[in-house]
Amino acid sequence: MIPQYTALTVLILLVALLVTMFRILREYERAVVFFLGRFQTVKGPGLIIIIPIVQQMVRVDLRTIVLDVPTQDLITRDNVSVRVNAVVYFRVLDPEMAINNVENYLEATSQLAQTTLRSVLGQHELDELLADRETLNQDLQGILDQHTDNWGIKIANVEIKHVDISESMVRAMARQAEAERMRRAKVIHATGEMEASKKLSEAAAVLADQPNSLQLRYLQTLTEVATDRTNTLIFPVPMDLIDRFRAATEQTGESKEPDQ
Repeated sequence: MIPQYTALTVLILLVALLVTMFRILREYERAVVFFLGRFQTVKGPGLIIIIPIVQQMVRVDLRTIVLDVPTQDLITRDNVSVRVNAVVYFRVLDPEMAINNVENYLEATSQLAQTTLRSVLGQHELDELLADRETLNQDLQGILDQHTDNWGIKIANVEIKHVDISESMVRAMARQAEAERMRRAKVIHATGEMEASKKLSEAAAVLADQPNSLQLRYLQTLTEVATDRTNTLIFPVPMDLIDRFRAATEQTGESKEPDQ
């Protein structure tokens, strides 16, 4: 009986050994294989054979990983306290380096992204954080990609998601924006007044050269005002018109005296 039980045990162990020898890796997975603790090769995808006890494997996912960077408190170059969070997209290019060169590449990339976010954004002013995010994203990506190159990791993209500022700073920015709008309105109004004065000066020069044009303009204005019959209008008679009428009357009287 004992040999039968022994043979059954050995058979079960052999079956279990054969089952553990065969591993199936998906298309986006790779196996970093170690032989007696030393790196041997990278296998996959598909069916691979791992010899138990003497060989060990570590699965590595080659798909793009989305890493959410926790909110970081930082002070900008213009001494404004803000809270910033971001998201990092990266993937493993070299499974051997990702396993052998760093203990935990996910945790290492997360910590590096947090420290880089604080150091890079702290060198810029608040206006740049709000208006020039594309440039900041590229700067962050370049720095992270340079540091993670030795880990076999490629930083695909970095996006700043939110920039939170205090309520007092929001009110101060609103007052600043209102003051800026008022300044622009005053500049536009002053520019319009200057252009209008130039046109009036040109018109006055033309009318001074041709006095009859001034009389025609005066009569045209009277015609426009006369269309409104709801009010009684009192308008002055230009002295030039009276002088012309007086001169014409005197000239007529002088022409009649010789005839008498």
